[in-house]
Amino acid sequence: MKRYTALVAGVAIGLAAISASHPAVSESEGGWVTLLDNSKMGDWDRVGDANWEMKDGALSADKLLSGKDLAYLVSKTAYKDFQIKAEFWTDAEANSGIFIRCENPKVIDSKTCYEVNIFDKRPDPSYGTGAIVDVAKVNPMPRAADKWNTYDITAKGPKLTVILNGEKTADVEDSKHATGAIALQYGSGVVKFRKVQIKAL
Repeated sequence: MKRYTALVAGVAIGLAAISASHPAVSESEGGWVTLLDNSKMGDWDRVGDANWEMKDGALSADKLLSGKDLAYLVSKTAYKDFQIKAEFWTDAEANSGIFIRCENPKVIDSKTCYEVNIFDKRPDPSYGTGAIVDVAKVNPMPRAADKWNTYDITAKGPKLTVILNGEKTADVEDSKHATGAIALQYGSGVVKFRKVQIKAL
């Protein structure tokens, strides 16, 4: 019996040592799945191409490579009801956004997805930063340039909510798109993402 107890204790100590030397960073801790963070880009499909690279603790792009007007990183998984938490930085010239429920992962735009915009210089600011393009206007438009920002985006059934830096910028019901991939956009300027997480609801 003593030998058995000692063996169990030894195994427990060994497992604790392994856990200490290799901290458990669960991709689904608390239900959250990390799509990218400050150390890894994650696994995305590409539609168009920008010079995405891990740099100074963030996934960054400042140039299109494909000759197309826009480039996207598209999730390999489709999501229906979910919450997204994202941290991003852009300069004043940036055109970016987070697209959700993209029905066709090969064609990303505001007609096949919901586009949560990051675009301080959009000609029509009512659908600029903080808005859902052609679905939920924002007034006044907040500005995201030259600082780190947080987006909290929730889609549950037809209910869509966007919170930028703790302030609700969109709260609407729309049923055009029920499920699909998410996508990160690069259009112009400097765009950085240092964390994107998603949780099914």
